[in-house]
Amino acid sequence: MIPYLLVEQAVREGLLEDLGRAGDITTEAVVPPERQAVCTLVARDPGVVAGLDFARAAFGLIDRSIVFTAKLPDASRVTPGEVIAEISGSARGILTAERVALNFLGPLSGIATATRGIADAITHTKARITCTRKTTPGLRFAQKYAVRCGGGANHRFGLDDAILIKDNHIALAGGIAPALRAAKRAAGHLVKIEIEVDTLAQLQEVLHEGVDAVLLDNMDTAQLRQAVAMINGRAIAEASGRITPASAAAIAETGVELISAGWLTHSAKVLDIGLDFVRVS
Repeated sequence: MIPYLLVEQAVREGLLEDLGRAGDITTEAVVPPERQAVCTLVARDPGVVAGLDFARAAFGLIDRSIVFTAKLPDASRVTPGEVIAEISGSARGILTAERVALNFLGPLSGIATATRGIADAITHTKARITCTRKTTPGLRFAQKYAVRCGGGANHRFGLDDAILIKDNHIALAGGIAPALRAAKRAAGHLVKIEIEVDTLAQLQEVLHEGVDAVLLDNMDTAQLRQAVAMINGRAIAEASGRITPASAAAIAETGVELISAGWLTHSAKVLDIGLDFVRVS
């Protein structure tokens, strides 16, 4: 789970952006203040739910008297027409919070759904699907949580929790060996080191130096099998590039431990979730 403090901070910023300087002038003008309502959040498409605490926070921050009842937990699979949550209380408050609640719940559920699609495709292998740092600024913690809800694993959260040496680092350091040696001198005893390679010749040089993990970038399945055989358990093997639900199984079957896909957090389709009014009084 995500600490509620982080959830509330993100949702509060979203609400402040939406309310602007004058608040919800449409709802205040049209909806009587005494109007009460019971509503449901309903899945329009099949998928996996993630972000219920964000939706709950949106309604609660607008009106603390609004009652939000989740009908199933995050990470649950849903079918079209299935009720995800019930909301009851001030009709004004519900309408004002609706868009921000759905702006968190839909995209996060979309990430979880996309991740689940790949996770399901590779269950017969030892590989796990993982995300990257290609996230929306300010929402990385939420998007990485959604990946976990979909059955995926998280890569590093930022530049400060692991060393990942990529091609530009190698070029600026003067080569693979200098880059790895410098990284090892700088790394603390709990900091893992991973390096990106795109050829088997580069991998051979990496293995000579030693490393915790190797990012095998844009290799075809034949190259990946060779790479896994060369590594032979001496480092974690991670495949990246062109990971889709259609290609994931073949890539995972090469023996890699991880497959990473940036599109999970920057391009996953939003799960269509709607708010339906059940009763108004």
